[in-house]
This record gives sequence, structure tokens and C-alpha cells, in this order.
Amino acid sequence: MNFQNNLEFARGLDAKDVLKSFRQKFFIPQHNGKDGIYFTGNSLGLQPKSTASYVQQELDDWAKLGVEGHFQAKTPWMPYHEIFPKQLSKIVGCKENEVVVMNQLTVNLHLLMVTFYRPDKQRYKIICEARAFPSDQYAFETQAKYHGLNPVDAVIEVSPRTGEHTLRTEDILSTIQQHGDSVAVVLFGGVNYYTGQLFDIKAITEAAHSVGAYAGFDLAHAAGNVELKLHDWDVDFACWCSYKYLNSGPGGVAGAYIHEKHAANKELPRFAGWWGYKKETRFKMEKGFEAIPTAEGWQLSNAPVLSMAAHKAALDIVEEAGVDKLHEKRKLLARYLHYVLNDINNRQAEKIIEIITPDKEEERGCQVSMLMLKRGKEIFDELTKQGVIADWREPNVIRVAPVPLYNSFEDIYRFGEIISSILI
Repeated sequence: MNFQNNLEFARGLDAKDVLKSFRQKFFIPQHNGKDGIYFTGNSLGLQPKSTASYVQQELDDWAKLGVEGHFQAKTPWMPYHEIFPKQLSKIVGCKENEVVVMNQLTVNLHLLMVTFYRPDKQRYKIICEARAFPSDQYAFETQAKYHGLNPVDAVIEVSPRTGEHTLRTEDILSTIQQHGDSVAVVLFGGVNYYTGQLFDIKAITEAAHSVGAYAGFDLAHAAGNVELKLHDWDVDFACWCSYKYLNSGPGGVAGAYIHEKHAANKELPRFAGWWGYKKETRFKMEKGFEAIPTAEGWQLSNAPVLSMAAHKAALDIVEEAGVDKLHEKRKLLARYLHYVLNDINNRQAEKIIEIITPDKEEERGCQVSMLMLKRGKEIFDELTKQGVIADWREPNVIRVAPVPLYNSFEDIYRFGEIISSILI
């Protein structure tokens, strides 16, 4: 498609957008009485207008039924988590028995590492990307320490080459091969939070398995953003939050995936709770943990229903829109944003914006990370004053993420116009 950086062209794309009506299903933050430009779905997705009614239903059932809501609520609370696998399996590309909604992202990461990071004298290393999200870094560090290891020796970070901002897949794979049978687990983000780079999950998983290691992924910036095929790619485990591209509210309940070859193995070590105990005899309250032979076997506690109600409201919208259609629009939005920013750069006397997110479509999702070569914080602050809600990451990156459910092509054009006016 031959893009044009003008309002008529952007509105033409919006007119053809089969998902354009979904914007009306969300609350858009206002600026001077008009819709602002909300480009931080990579940090916190917008609130669906239906969320309040979903949560209110559970509040009403609680008020009316008390504890009997566990069995008599419109959506009974005791098995509430069981409503999610069908929808989530389509989003992350897995079987329904491989996915569960529970806890928070970093809690799930630790729980999964309890199972899949069991170092010994020979096999003890964790391979990850440099500048992984801080929670991941701290999880790796403290898991290594918990096992009596020095994180400096145990945690191997793969860094970009000198003068580059993103990782080359061949460097990731060669690092795995280099450390060979000393690798216990390869654990990457699906999409790097800082650069927006989408990693080759399939290739990384195959490389990990080739040296006898497990492959796991933090999909916080990938779930609901990019196409995933966790089961087909033979990924061992993964976890994600629901408040970014899945629009389930601040601190919303998280998700976890365990490949069925592991999920069915009730003998795998884990930290156990009563909600992971087999359902048939759970309420006998007997000693001796017997795991559910699915991803549910990693659950600790009963469902946080109010948070899950918000999650359900959001997932129902994703299902209505269709995962494939969302990916199609996401790719077109990203291509147009790259085009507009490059057009702005080409019109400047000197380059001020460097896009550090990969150009290749298969290596990125919604997010575009703009390395500001001059006046970065000044430009970011002015964007905020003019109604653009973007995201600043030290030392000098502005992250923007137009998402297909509620952002428009006109949003991108208007964003470009504001950037251009600031640079004059």
C-alpha cells in the first residue's frame, strides 16, 4: 500500500476499517472536551464500557446471595476461572487444558520457575535478554540466590551488538549453543518492553530444547498483541498480565500456560495450594497434595472474582472482534505509524527521532519506540500538554502503541501533526 501522510488518507483507512465500531466500546480519555490520543495500551489498556456491568453483576450476587454465590451466582464463583481457557487458548495459541487464569504476572513467573528451574552442579544457567523488564531480572536474580547460586554466574544476558538497539536472533541462538548443557532454562520476554522487539519464540524454543533446557516466556507485552502459537511451537511455559493489550484493568488477574506434556505430569515439583488440588476430592481437606493434571494444577487460591469479571468483559470484546482481524489491523496501524514518523524525519534538517523498534513486520507488534536524539523530555512533555498520552522510558525513549481495538488511523495522523508542530 502506498501510504500518504494526510488527514484524507487516514480517514479513508478508517472508513474501510471493519473494526472501527469497537472504539465506541471503550472510554477514551478526554482532552479539552475531545478524545485524546491514547497510545499507551502497551502499559494499561483502556476500560471497556461493559466492565462496570460485569463487575456489578458479581457485587449484586454477593449482596443477594452471600457465600451461596459460589454456587448460585449467575456465573458461579467456585468454578469462575473455568470460563477463560476457551477464549485465551485462541489468543496465546494453545489447548484449553494448557492455560489458566490466576494470581499476578510475577507471582506466576516465580511459581513456574519453581517447576522448571531446578539447577544442579552442571545445569544451572538462565539465559535471558539484557534489559529484560525489572521484575523478570529480579525474579531471575532471586531464584538463583534461592538455590545458593551467584546470579553473576547463573544469569547470562544476551545484549545487542555495539551500535545496535535490538537483538539478532542468531546471537540468541549462538549464546544458547555456547553454554550448551550448562543451561537450565531459556527465559525471554515475548516482546521486549523497551524496544518493542518481538523475539522469534519458535526458534528460541527449538534452540533451548536442542541443549536440553526448558524454554519459557514472559508474554506481558505479547499476549493480546502479537500472534502466538505456544503449543505448536512446543514452548514449555509462559505467563502474562491482562492489563495491557487485554484491557482488564490496573493490576488485573494474570495468566499462565504450561504445555500439556508437563501439565499432565502430576509429579512435577511445584508450590501447591488447595485450588490446584484435584476437584473431585478438594473439599475433603485431606493431607497429601494431588494436582489437577492440567494447567489448573498450578493454582494456589480460589478465584478473585471481581478482577476476573473485568477480565471477562475485556475478553468478550476480543472474541467479538476476532483475533485474526485484530492482527490484520494491528499490522496496518504499525506500518502507517512507521511511515508517518519516517516522513517527519525526512522533512527535518537534522534527524531527531530514531525508531529503535524493528522495521520488519514479523519482529514487532503494536509498540513503536522512538529514541529521541535531542530534546526528548521536552518533546514528551509537550505531547502530553497537547493531549497525547504516550510513555517515557529513561534515558530518552518515547513509547507509543496504537492498538487495534480502540485506536484509529486518524489518531496516528494527528499524532504526527503534533510531533511535527513541536519540532518546528
